[in-house]
Amino acid sequence: MRQNPPAPQPGIMDIALYQGGASHVEGVAEPVKLSSNENPFGPPEAAREALRRTASELHRYPPTDHAALRSALGEVHGLDPARIVCGVGSDEIITFLCQAYAGPGDEVIHTEHGFAMYRISALAAGAVPVEVPERTRVVDVDAILGAVTDRTRLIFLANPANPTGTMLAEAELARLADGLPDGCLLVLDGAYAEYAEGCDGGAAMATERANVVMTRTFSKIYGLGGLRVGWGYGAQEVIDVLNRVRGPFNLSLPALAAAEAALRDRDWVARCQAENARMRDWMRAALADLGIASDISHANFVLARFADAAEADACEAHLRGQGLLVRKTAGYKLPEALRITVGDEAACRQVVHAIGQFREAAA
Repeated sequence: MRQNPPAPQPGIMDIALYQGGASHVEGVAEPVKLSSNENPFGPPEAAREALRRTASELHRYPPTDHAALRSALGEVHGLDPARIVCGVGSDEIITFLCQAYAGPGDEVIHTEHGFAMYRISALAAGAVPVEVPERTRVVDVDAILGAVTDRTRLIFLANPANPTGTMLAEAELARLADGLPDGCLLVLDGAYAEYAEGCDGGAAMATERANVVMTRTFSKIYGLGGLRVGWGYGAQEVIDVLNRVRGPFNLSLPALAAAEAALRDRDWVARCQAENARMRDWMRAALADLGIASDISHANFVLARFADAAEADACEAHLRGQGLLVRKTAGYKLPEALRITVGDEAACRQVVHAIGQFREAAA
């Protein structure tokens, strides 16, 4: 007789499976992937070499305290290593925060176009995700403050934002943090902070305020998305809590070694920042010449806005037919837009040229 499994915890069946950026096109051997905001140049050679060196140690367990990586992060960013926690991408830090601070009856705020993992992690913890509207694709601090209740435990906010690329000024972030009641954490997701000029990702705020946590990743500018390394920084009492729910061996030895090596190659980071800024500005201007609007982006992508959802879908299909993969954003309540990663110069010119062909054919 077939035995039925137990029912899952409340909220889990409300989670829609996360859809990553497309990687394959049928009949195309090597598509141009501009759908996942990856660094087109990959990691620096120092990270590749560090990865190779760990091959002889794969039978060893990795360190549980991530001391070397935390020390390097503290050195590079001027932070206290004791207040840093490392995870399997910043996604895992988000999961830890929901697991530790939100549960049945609690509320977790995210914004209208916010990263999908905020809602998913809240539901997985049994909490209630609360969506707050944005103002023309920019986070609205007053709307967030107006949504806070005595049940609010966490507020997730990406800055720069994904998938819009827009950004809040530090003064607005401070106003939000200062307006929150006791017992509520503001989580500043700085996954794209390295691409925004003068942005510290929320490090100073997390240093000064006990109610602010910063999350960061090695998946973007450091080119290590395949190894999954992220980290969080906040008040000592918060980090101590997160380490209690963190698995002791959550990061592998190769991942730790490659991340530290990538972090220390500041020349590589500077070159990637400069090239991204150059091609990001070029792409926005070229799209504007085609009559396609986009907000000023502070990240490594451009959110191209079309007349409506039908035109965006048709353009995405046209690009895919030419082996060019971009990200549809209907799941982020932006059905009229396509998010296009800033690739290398050849890829950027190729995708803009293809969009131009699409507009000409539709005229």
